[in-house]
Amino acid sequence: MEDLESDRQRRDALLWNFTVLGEAAAQVSEDLKAQHPEVPWRRPADLRNRIVHGYWSIDLTILHTTANEQLGELVKALRAVLDELS
Repeated sequence: MEDLESDRQRRDALLWNFTVLGEAAAQVSEDLKAQHPEVPWRRPADLRNRIVHGYWSIDLTILHTTANEQLGELVKALRAVLDELS
């Protein structure tokens, strides 16, 4: 965690990737979201809005925890959706 706080490039990469993920999640059609309610579509979009608009201060500990503990499950769910669409 200390590396993230002191390394601007790593911190910016994390912020950017969460921003892109959130924007992509927000662009998914409502039909597809309804077909896959197991995917937490709003969470990445909400995080993106918080990062981009700075509604509150960005807590790097929360981002770090999210990346390490929750992102894997989201990726797994998204891959299942992609497999179904293929």
